[in-house]
Amino acid sequence: MTSDRPRRPATMEDVAIRAGVSRALVSIVFRDAPGASPVNRRRVLAAAEELSYRPDQRARLLGRNRSRTIGVVFGLHHEFHAELVERLYQVTQDSGYELALGATAPTRGERQAVQSLIDYRCEALILIGPFLSRRTIEELARELPVVVMARALRSRAVDVIRTDDVNGARLAVEHLIGLGHRRIAHAHGQRAPGAAERRNGYRAAMRAAGLEREILLLPGGLTDEDGERAARHMLSRTSSPTAVTAFNDQCAAGMLATVRKRGVGVPENLSLVGYDDSRIASFATVALTTVGQDGYALAACALSRAIARADSTAEPTGEVLVPPRLVVRQTTARPALDAPVRRSRRSDPPPASRSN
Repeated sequence: MTSDRPRRPATMEDVAIRAGVSRALVSIVFRDAPGASPVNRRRVLAAAEELSYRPDQRARLLGRNRSRTIGVVFGLHHEFHAELVERLYQVTQDSGYELALGATAPTRGERQAVQSLIDYRCEALILIGPFLSRRTIEELARELPVVVMARALRSRAVDVIRTDDVNGARLAVEHLIGLGHRRIAHAHGQRAPGAAERRNGYRAAMRAAGLEREILLLPGGLTDEDGERAARHMLSRTSSPTAVTAFNDQCAAGMLATVRKRGVGVPENLSLVGYDDSRIASFATVALTTVGQDGYALAACALSRAIARADSTAEPTGEVLVPPRLVVRQTTARPALDAPVRRSRRSDPPPASRSN
C-alpha cells in the first residue's frame, strides 16, 4: 500500500550514501571548494540529481566565498521593468553589492535567465513582474533568497514588494468620474502580473460610484500592439466609452495612436489614462495622464530585503505595498456632449468582455 505521506526532502547524508562518498566530500562539491576529484564531483552531482537534492541556503552562505552579487530578472521589452533596473542601480551604490542582470525576451525564457544568475553565484534574486508559477518561485526560494517585485504573490517563502495596484486603478477611475465621465472602460492586462489587481480596482471604483452597469473590459495587454487592438475593438462598438483606463502606458500609447489615426480627438472625444508613469508618458507627443509607481521606493525596499536575506538567515517578512500617485497631463478632460467617439467602419470583432 502506497503511503500518502509527503516524501522527506533528501539530505546531504542521503547524497553521500547514494554516491558512496563521505558527507564531507559532498559538502566540498556543493561549496565548489578544492579537494574533490573530477570523478567524485560527477558522482556527487549525479546522485544529487537523482534524489532531487537542493543544498540549504543557510549552509551555503556560511561555507562559501561571497560573490556579493544580487541577480535581477526583468523583461527586456518592458519599459517599466527597465526603469526599475535603473533605480536598482541607483540604490545599489555604496551597498557593497553588485547587480547581475538576467533579461527575458520572446527568445529567452525566465527559467533560462534565472539559471544564468544562479550559475553566476548570485547570493539573492530579485524577480521583476515574474510569470513563473508560485510553485516554481517557492522551489527557487529553497536554493537562495528571492524577492518578487511588481506582482502579487501569497507566499511565506519570498518577500513581495509591489505597488498598491487596486488603489492605483481606483485613482484613475475617480479622476475620470470627477471630470464627469460615466462610460469608462478598462483595457486590461490579460494574465500579466498586476492585471487582476488593476481590474479589481477598476470594478470596485465603478461600483462605488453607482456605475456598475457601465463596467466594460477591453482586451488589452502589455504592448503598443495590444493597445492598438483594444482601440480597434472599442471603436467598433455601437456605444463607445468616453474614457478608458489602460493596463500600462505602452498599452495606452498604442490606443492613443490608433484613435488619433481614426480622427478621434484626445482628450476632446476620448479621455485616456495609462499606468506606470514611464518615460513614454511624458513625451510631448503623448503627454499621458497616468498612475505613477514610485520606482525608487520599490527598488530601495527590494534591494534592502535582498541584502538582508543574503547577509543573514533572516526569514521573508511578507508583502510591502507602495502607494501610487495620479499624474495628470493632457489626455484627460471633461466629456464633450456634442462630440461622441466615432465608430470604425470595419467589421465588428467579438463583443468585449464584461467579466473576467
